[in-house]
Amino acid sequence: MPRLVELANLLAVLGLGVVLLAAYGFQFALGELPCPLCTLQRIAFALTAFGFVMNLRFGAKPAHYGLIILAALFGMTASGRQVMLHIVPGSGAYGSAVLGLHFYTWAFILFGLVVLGVAVLLLMGVPAAGTRHQTDVPAKAAAFLVIALVLANAVTTFVQCGPIECPDDPTSYWLFGR
Repeated sequence: MPRLVELANLLAVLGLGVVLLAAYGFQFALGELPCPLCTLQRIAFALTAFGFVMNLRFGAKPAHYGLIILAALFGMTASGRQVMLHIVPGSGAYGSAVLGLHFYTWAFILFGLVVLGVAVLLLMGVPAAGTRHQTDVPAKAAAFLVIALVLANAVTTFVQCGPIECPDDPTSYWLFGR
């Protein structure tokens, strides 16, 4: 994989890891529990990151980019739905704003940028099949960060919702008594 493409994939994994960490910051530091649409956006960010991780681990492949695009489109659907729920004046918003926009609006923008970025990466070319690839330490560290965040998200979602459907406007953790 050309070094520039590998660097772009690594930066994408790290950037998506930072987004997931920021979501946890909102959840734990500010006490803003994720709603069901927020959880779907986190899943979409994780799937998008896994596509980039697969590129780093196994080399850039069209199937990996396809996974990234599908995950980003899924994320755009979930975040776009949430934007539409809160776009009408007086309908309120969910969560705190960052630089004037809520997390779901930033998510919609970021998913769109991911699709644009993947299009640029595809234009840069995909190496021929069978190309061997060595994974370096930063790529492994980024992959482990994303995997740890996904596992943590699975645990915290169960603690929040339990084996039942998550409430639309969560106020407490299921495991600690609603």
